[in-house]
Amino acid sequence: MARLLILLGILGAVLWFLYWFRATPAHRVSQVLRKAAFWGVIGVLVLAAATGRLSPIFAAVGAAIPLVLRAAAVVRLFPAIQQMLRSLGLGGLAGPGGAGAGAGSGAQASSIRTKFLEMTLDHATGTMDGHVRDGPFKDRRLSELTLDELIRILEFYRDADAQSAAVLEAYLDREREPDWRASDEGSGRTGRAPAHGERLTKTDAWAILGLEPGADVDAIRTAHRRLMQRLHPDRGGSDYLAAKINEAKRLLLGD
Repeated sequence: MARLLILLGILGAVLWFLYWFRATPAHRVSQVLRKAAFWGVIGVLVLAAATGRLSPIFAAVGAAIPLVLRAAAVVRLFPAIQQMLRSLGLGGLAGPGGAGAGAGSGAQASSIRTKFLEMTLDHATGTMDGHVRDGPFKDRRLSELTLDELIRILEFYRDADAQSAAVLEAYLDREREPDWRASDEGSGRTGRAPAHGERLTKTDAWAILGLEPGADVDAIRTAHRRLMQRLHPDRGGSDYLAAKINEAKRLLLGD
């Protein structure tokens, strides 16, 4: 009876993990699995040191290295496995190229610049991060700042530059705690495109789509479709980012 209960528990855990894996954005899965792997390794090493079994573990790791290298070579033969590894942020095992590459170019990220921020989206992992160009926390990355610090500069951006505020809200919605707005004493805006803003240049449009200047029409349409799949408001993006992606496509295609 005890074995049956244990088996049912394991089966339930596996089913829950599969459901969570499918329902969670790839960049979140990557973050959680990396943290779990890190602390799991630390736990194993501490337990091994406490029980005097550290040397056999190091020997096993040394013996496993050739097997890992061979497995990596085999993985590169299967595109589906490559795509899954890239979604988990393990692109090094998957090899170059593939689904994460920019269509028609070697671009791996899209970027959008405002008065205070330069935001980038990694095509392989779906991770968004930004560099503070000016103002509070200049030259810092958004991923280095605490939630309280991000809320403070969001309040500043709302007064100083609506575009920077919209981009920062999109970053917070995608990368930080889902309930971050509970800490926000601002207006409660949801990343909608500012009513007035500077028109895009072609240089900005190429950067937003993550393409090299001169890419063909098919590459532009493919990049636009891929980014809309990642940054649509219904998929963790924002109205502002979706509007900028559409504007970049229209500018480059002359629509």
